[in-house]
Amino acid sequence: MPMKIDNPTPLFPKQDDFKQFDMRDYPNIEPVLNEAWKLKDWQQAFDFLAYINRNKSKNTFTRFRSEIEKLLLWCFLVKQSPLESLRKSDILEYIDFFWSPPKHWMAFNNYDRFVLSEGRFLVNEKWMPYKVSTPKASKIKADKSKYRPSQQSLASLFTANNAFFKHLIDEEYLIGNPVPLAKKDCRYFIKDAQVKKIKRLSEDQWAYVLTTAIDLADNDAFYERSLFLIITLKTLFLRISELSDRDEWSPTMGDFWKDHDGNWWLKVYGKGRKIRDVSVPASYLDYLRRYRASQSLPSLPSPNEPSPIIFKLRGPGSPTSRQLTRLIQELFDIAHDKMVKEKGVEESQQLKESSTHWLRHTGASMEIERGRDMKDLSDDLGHSSMATTDTVYVQSENKKRAESGKERKV
Repeated sequence: MPMKIDNPTPLFPKQDDFKQFDMRDYPNIEPVLNEAWKLKDWQQAFDFLAYINRNKSKNTFTRFRSEIEKLLLWCFLVKQSPLESLRKSDILEYIDFFWSPPKHWMAFNNYDRFVLSEGRFLVNEKWMPYKVSTPKASKIKADKSKYRPSQQSLASLFTANNAFFKHLIDEEYLIGNPVPLAKKDCRYFIKDAQVKKIKRLSEDQWAYVLTTAIDLADNDAFYERSLFLIITLKTLFLRISELSDRDEWSPTMGDFWKDHDGNWWLKVYGKGRKIRDVSVPASYLDYLRRYRASQSLPSLPSPNEPSPIIFKLRGPGSPTSRQLTRLIQELFDIAHDKMVKEKGVEESQQLKESSTHWLRHTGASMEIERGRDMKDLSDDLGHSSMATTDTVYVQSENKKRAESGKERKV
């Protein structure tokens, strides 16, 4: 029997509002929880997300909130069944819905869940649980009728909901977890045996980004910060979050330190709340000196120096990840336009598609090509094992296969 599908409503506040959440401030949530079982399931999900908020990264929280919110909305509005009744067949039914949601559950952009009005948080009518998008460099207009989630999105669904159901079992709210069973039988989940395409810049593309940044900084001191930012991300293999301000860690110049042998290191608070020390090459110190000179600081950092590694234009502390991303994207766009004129569209295409994380991949890949010891590189990247580094960056067997394949004759 076909189910009635009502308009979805966001169920959870933004991350910063979890600690002081009051349902009375969110008048649009309570009507959705109009039955006792819905309120109970929602409360369990809220408690789980509050735990994730305390113990995991911001990205993990955002990803888990999105996935669990989608599942609950499907339970409340479509299936109209509590979590405790879900079996493998129900999860597979939900995945069918996830794979092809109704058009009025989709939006073309990310929107805030709520808007503040007269002291209360009202639902933003533009928000929808599913986002329809096209590749960054594509000129094709987004089309809701052609929406299909990526394999990465599907993997995120299983990861988040598996963790959620495990938590509910630990809390003795549920007695079983149907998510792993459904994953095995999911017809949309593809076992990937492809040669992985590393999202990185070529030597030529990186040269254009670097020379563009240097030229801009040479002519306008405003761009000294942007130059130092891309040098740091690429040369020290950092994630954008590792240079941004977070509640539990603010990266400062005092995180640079020198050992007894004169070697420089950077202490980094990374993924999984782990601290690692990244080796700092001699060539990087020239850019560090240049940037510090532009900020009227001594040439090299001192122990416990409180100055941010990347300065804000206004106010104390470090910029947010979003602010840092905008700085990098501006450089990518300028370098791309320059490369199109000089090299053509094909050679510069990847610059149009690139993101901040490509700088980390670019730096690591170039180090491998230089012949860097795998164990040393793995430690600098913060990988738990060399196998991860090899899988993500090296794929040595695939390189051999590609080389041998070049000798084939038509």
